[in-house]
Amino acid sequence: MDIKRAGSQPSAKGPDEYFTGIVRIDPLNSPAEPARVAMALVTFEPGARTAWHTHPLGQTLIVTAGCGWVQREGGPVETIRPGDVVWFQPDEKHWHGATATTAMSHIAVQEKENGSPVTWMEMVSDADYARGLEG
Repeated sequence: MDIKRAGSQPSAKGPDEYFTGIVRIDPLNSPAEPARVAMALVTFEPGARTAWHTHPLGQTLIVTAGCGWVQREGGPVETIRPGDVVWFQPDEKHWHGATATTAMSHIAVQEKENGSPVTWMEMVSDADYARGLEG
């Protein structure tokens, strides 16, 4: 058994090469192999978002605070709120983040395959992000 005490793991800034805007990542759990699941609490300030990306074994988001947007490639921008649970299929290209005016936090749960839980791609353009304002 391993208990991660609140405040025992430092917060990290979301790297500029994978995020637009101010993003804070608080690790929750990332056990050693053979376990594959990792979890983090991710907080996006207004306007902040991920780059486009995929997860080899899918990803679950559990929205805990605020209001955000998610989009899968080719689909509409969808609004997400506390209590919403989002599932992205394995290798489904997508992005997620805060709305333009409201911060958003979610717990992200994903599994590693061959040591990696994610494949990062291009940044979400301001034009693509602004589609959330249309909805």
